[in-house]
Amino acid sequence: MVTAVTSGIKISVKTRYEQDYSSPHNFYFLFSYQITIENLNDFPVKLLHRHWDIYDSAGEFNVVDGEGVVGQQPTIEPNQSYSYNSGCNLRSDFGKMSGYYVMQVPNKPSHFHVDIPEFYMQASYKLN
Repeated sequence: MVTAVTSGIKISVKTRYEQDYSSPHNFYFLFSYQITIENLNDFPVKLLHRHWDIYDSAGEFNVVDGEGVVGQQPTIEPNQSYSYNSGCNLRSDFGKMSGYYVMQVPNKPSHFHVDIPEFYMQASYKLN
């Protein structure tokens, strides 16, 4: 698990290689990840937007931007957390992701970025 704290928001990431849903001979490797967002502040925050930089050891680079996460724009109360699961497919058995969330304090006009720490996706058979 990797963890980072930005502006009182703690981001933790766990990854997993989904062997049953991957097809290495077709260059299709599926990885899932669970992200937990903890609000360490004494005020609520709302997640508005996400940005991902996705690198594949096959030489591919993709950028993904979108509203919220998994179809939601959660408000996270002080000392509470929000977790979600998502996934990424690569053309190789190794890659990495990093990015940021755009957050807002409800009823405030300004936004701020929260770093998503860089994490690696590696097929389990590569660990031997």
